Amino acid sequence: MFINSLISAFSMYSRIPMPRIEWKEENRRFALCFFPLVGAVIGALLLLWDFVSDILGIGDLLFGAVCTVIPILVTGGIHLDGFCDVCDAKASYAPKEKALEIMSDSHIGAFAAISLGAYLLLDAAFFSEANDNHLMLLIDCTFIQSRALSGLGAVTLKCAKKDGTLQSFSLPAHKNITVIVLAAVLLGCLCAMVCIEPVSGLAGSVGGLLSFYYYRSFAYKRFGGITGDLAGYFLQICELTMLICIVISDKIVSALM
Repeated sequence: MFINSLISAFSMYSRIPMPRIEWKEENRRFALCFFPLVGAVIGALLLLWDFVSDILGIGDLLFGAVCTVIPILVTGGIHLDGFCDVCDAKASYAPKEKALEIMSDSHIGAFAAISLGAYLLLDAAFFSEANDNHLMLLIDCTFIQSRALSGLGAVTLKCAKKDGTLQSFSLPAHKNITVIVLAAVLLGCLCAMVCIEPVSGLAGSVGGLLSFYYYRSFAYKRFGGITGDLAGYFLQICELTMLICIVISDKIVSALM
């Protein structure tokens, strides 16, 4: 059961090849518990790239660009797709029902394209400022923390629709176990980040928690609940916010010392 849930999580939220299993609720019962492991894989690849770039003397621009691309390659861009859909719906200022229809549209609009370009530029720019081993360790933790928060949101927040990808994972989930596991992962990430670098680690963790508060407030006010697209939007906003908080807080600490 647990192995099938692990396979389900990686099959849905990554492009890492997995064995084929039957797509049924029993196999997705604990899938969200394993969601943070996808972030751990991304973190491991980022650490490897940091190691290789140090050996080869890679410049900051190329380093930041590859760091931005690695999560996209691992996930297949599934969360960025949700980010773009929400940006289009958000910019439409349409009523809830129409906004949900816009999010379901597979075509990308102008506002989504502009937002995506700005997002990728900011992501690469801040990664280029984090070409340092201790900062990269912190940033690696953010990919785990963001997925722990996203999983918690999936099983605790109200859904805006009665169907969809998010529902297929949240409804069959064993909620009590999922909440306990993801809360433990979240607490573990926070402790690890503070131990690695107290100020920047705390800043990054707080940034993630504030992103979750924004996500809940925005989703409830604008759409009456969360959807799979909104979950993807949150993941991207959360990771960028934590990255920015870590880099800026490190700059401030360095300037004061």
